[in-house]
Amino acid sequence: MAKKIDVSVGVLDRNNAIANEVKSDLTARGICLVNLLGSPGSGKTTLLEALVKGGYFKGGELVVIEGDLYTDQDALRMKALGVQSVQINTQGACHLEADSIKRALGALDLEGVKVVVIDNVGNLVCTSEFLLGEHIRVGVSSVTEGNDKPTKYPLMFQSADVVVLNKVDLVPYTNFDVDRFVQDVRGLNEMAPIVTCSALQGQGIGDLVEAMDVLG
Repeated sequence: MAKKIDVSVGVLDRNNAIANEVKSDLTARGICLVNLLGSPGSGKTTLLEALVKGGYFKGGELVVIEGDLYTDQDALRMKALGVQSVQINTQGACHLEADSIKRALGALDLEGVKVVVIDNVGNLVCTSEFLLGEHIRVGVSSVTEGNDKPTKYPLMFQSADVVVLNKVDLVPYTNFDVDRFVQDVRGLNEMAPIVTCSALQGQGIGDLVEAMDVLG
């Protein structure tokens, strides 16, 4: 009888082993790795811009790894703000893997860096399954996506250390129910802080920094 091999388990095991290497190395350097997850258009990159513009990081303390299927548009947005960044293009793959993060870190100057943020590929499914060596996982959802994201895509919210509800300035113009969103998230994750913000307006960004606790 032919032996059956579970390929998906093998891939995840290899990925997780590399993720552990990445996390151990960065921990030894005193660097925090943040994995920023969310759907396309949730405002992940705009959140990063707000963090930089808000002056929460001194020059050189923050670097960004941008993940996207194609283009370097988001990395250029970071570089325009003076933030060291590197772009990873997956060429159609729906998530980043730990080996690509390890290679990206090797292309960065980490001298004086306190925080590395991975702006992950816009996706609510695959990205949640792959550890990248992060110390903190931040799940971003937005008012314009509707109330159903926690119940439709539970893994991202279950695995998040911090949950962000972005674009709250648009609540008056939608039928979005913030209380229901919080209730659904709490049904999946009792511990993660839930931060409401508007990245475009710069609202709630300080609360996000406090919730992540990356500058202690």
